[in-house]
Amino acid sequence: MDAVELLQEITEYCRNAGMAESTFGKLAVNDGKFVNRMRDGGRITAATLERIRNFINTNPPPADSNGRPFLVKPRRAGGDTSPVAAEGDPLNPATEGKNFRFFDNRQKYLLFVNTCSEKWVVADRVSGELSNLRPRPPAVRIFDAGIGDGTVLTRVMRAMHNRFQSMPFYIVGKEISLEDVRLALEKMPDRFFEHPATVLVLTNMNYMDAPWLVPQSLTEATSLVWHEVALSGKTSHEFEEQVTALQPFLAENWRTSPSRKSGNPVYDRPAVMVIYREDHRFLLDQVIPRRGAGRADYDLVLASQPFRARAPLDFKVKRVLTPLARSLGPGGRLLSIHSHGNDPGLEILQGIWPGENPYIHDRHQLLKAVKSELGNTARNYNFNTYSDARSLFRYQMHSLPSEVTESIGTSTLFAAWNAAIYVGQIEDARLEGVISDRRYLDVTREVVRKHGGLWFWDESYVISRRPD
Repeated sequence: MDAVELLQEITEYCRNAGMAESTFGKLAVNDGKFVNRMRDGGRITAATLERIRNFINTNPPPADSNGRPFLVKPRRAGGDTSPVAAEGDPLNPATEGKNFRFFDNRQKYLLFVNTCSEKWVVADRVSGELSNLRPRPPAVRIFDAGIGDGTVLTRVMRAMHNRFQSMPFYIVGKEISLEDVRLALEKMPDRFFEHPATVLVLTNMNYMDAPWLVPQSLTEATSLVWHEVALSGKTSHEFEEQVTALQPFLAENWRTSPSRKSGNPVYDRPAVMVIYREDHRFLLDQVIPRRGAGRADYDLVLASQPFRARAPLDFKVKRVLTPLARSLGPGGRLLSIHSHGNDPGLEILQGIWPGENPYIHDRHQLLKAVKSELGNTARNYNFNTYSDARSLFRYQMHSLPSEVTESIGTSTLFAAWNAAIYVGQIEDARLEGVISDRRYLDVTREVVRKHGGLWFWDESYVISRRPD
């Protein structure tokens, strides 16, 4: 069985079961690091594979809120692992094959993050906005519209501490992925140590609700899970122990199910987790949010890759950018970043699929549509498209000069191909007919050799709210 396929199945099982991957490893094969070893290229025996199959088959995930059982992909003849609907609950023909959100493909994501510099470069771009902020009491207020694994946010928090050392921080991060929330939290103990006057809020709600921490739906508002964590102690180690102890809460309350309409994951219950230091509770009393008393008024909103490149313009504007713009406080700034194309990464894709271009909306189209959507209130905002020289910035795949010579190693080619299809958001279904031969590696080698490496363009723009 293909290792990537097995990892995907384990990840899906853990997500549906609300189980940590380390717990799965311990229960299935008595090895808490089993899944991580597989991601690092570890091999398994047929006996271990059989133990995994037996565990999954004898411990199915619980039913969802509608009583439908979650499904683990059964093994079919010929190794087919396509989705199978529960009996009496057929898949919607209109969405069959779309039950996949590219940015939730963990293997592609982790390989991209560890081989490319985008997170670093984006963090530097965001940190450059801090000089434009004019925070108002009682705190510097930041909203991250998709924290991912927390790499960008933690780097920005370091830059914030360097610039606003004496000011309290109120930081809200939206993230629906349980695995990403875990990875982000692992990076936070040091932040609470260096800047103790920090209130960190994590939520799984959508863009329409997350900035205010209040679901618009009455039903969801009554089912909202609100959890406060007051960290005791004064060392990073003590904070880390308490953050690690949150894993059972996350496993229970950060569950998702695929939407029957779009196939994208949606939360089972809206959740908010508020973390701060107990010894700074008095100082932070006016900063700590209260349930049901939502306030946005952010000084800075970061929206890095907040939507699929191929998503309709109406969705990008009405469901993402406009709500985020409305969450700004007086003088606040929304910095949005997305892939631009016109780079070697797109050249690789077009070498396989001539005419391919997933980047269908540029910053000019997006800002024009947001301005129209805001209507009369648009006069309260500035829409900054900037010149290409200021808007566009470049990041690259990490590689040594010796790795992109005449003889490019296979591992480098695989990393370059993965980066190209990740940034271009190419779904697995389109890849099946391509990776059956080695032409995609030949195309990748030619492009990497031509440019002396692999790099990508990102596009940025700012919506700023005028001061009162």
